[in-house]
Amino acid sequence: MSGFLAGLCVAVLPLLAAGFWLGRRTARPENLGGLGTPVEHATFETLHTASLAAPPLRAGLTGETARKSARRLRTLLGTDALCLTDQDTVLAWDGLGEHHRTEIMERLGSPLETGRGEAFRLKCDEPDCSLRWAVVAPLTVDDRVHGALVACAPRESAVLVRAAGEVARWVSVQLELADLDQSRTRLIEAEIKALRAQISPHFIFNSLAVIASFVRTDPERARELLLEFADFTRYSFRRHGDFTTLADELHAIDHYLALVRARFGDRLSVTLQIAPEVLPVALPFLCLQPLVENAVKHGVEGKTDKSHISITAQDAGAEALVVIEDNGTGMDPDRLRRILAGEVSPSGGIGLSNVDDRLRQVYGDEYGLVIETAVGAGMKITARLPKYQPGVHSAGPLPRE
Repeated sequence: MSGFLAGLCVAVLPLLAAGFWLGRRTARPENLGGLGTPVEHATFETLHTASLAAPPLRAGLTGETARKSARRLRTLLGTDALCLTDQDTVLAWDGLGEHHRTEIMERLGSPLETGRGEAFRLKCDEPDCSLRWAVVAPLTVDDRVHGALVACAPRESAVLVRAAGEVARWVSVQLELADLDQSRTRLIEAEIKALRAQISPHFIFNSLAVIASFVRTDPERARELLLEFADFTRYSFRRHGDFTTLADELHAIDHYLALVRARFGDRLSVTLQIAPEVLPVALPFLCLQPLVENAVKHGVEGKTDKSHISITAQDAGAEALVVIEDNGTGMDPDRLRRILAGEVSPSGGIGLSNVDDRLRQVYGDEYGLVIETAVGAGMKITARLPKYQPGVHSAGPLPRE
């Protein structure tokens, strides 16, 4: 991530130079809006225009995103026409001389193959067309050329060549960030699938075995557990957005614990203390359930005496504070560190490392799990959840049948 942000900063600085050139051409001292000198005004306009062009590009290079950003990019360069292309076609054209589309695509073979920009004279028989030169600046992501930015002007200009190159670099950074966003989305989806795969075999087998044990002795109890099982698995395998509410996650945990208590009986006690005001807080889907499953695995399984699990969710101002604690066997802190660092096989704790990674991805590194444990001392897991985070919104409650 830091590499991408560094690239973004590097690309913004040349935009200031482009803004200076644009300011020399367009700024008017009598209409500065209190912003100071013409150069300061041009710099502000350049950064403002760049901020408007960026959001479409963060969705990748498509016909729609190219159309939305082309006009802003042409304004940045102050040129008569500008087009954005992919490897095969002109995605968007803004300005004069759209009849040059075919000619430009025919001339893009070398820049798209080598990744080096060039300028060439345009051939035109249209008497009213003022375009005579085209400047090509390739758009690259991870050293692969995805397309080109082409600026067209009445005359050859070394300044335009440099400015077009810098703007193309800035566009390339936006496309690189779009790739990062898509990769992160694919990673989160893969991690959720991994969690579902972990839940399925072990938990489903044990749950069905418990339900089967009640079928003859207590049919009504078996029916209730079967409904708990259906509700929990329905939630776990839902396709209803990347985020959920704390209320829905706790509701699924309640179904899960009902099945666990039926299996272990009096050996397990559970207490919950939930502040009502934190129930609407949005959080990553399947974020807390793996922590509770970890408490069951290390706090109940393998023990012969009684076990206790406590779950609390408190209001902590701008955050919700969720704590899951058990009095089980605990874990060696060094082993825990290796689990969170991904240095052990998935069977050694995919739930903890998965949740820790996703919390850091969504909220930032300062929101990773805080885990206190030692061999024989149980485990206490604390998760801090901001009540508001840009982009973190629940898709709404899961429809219940």
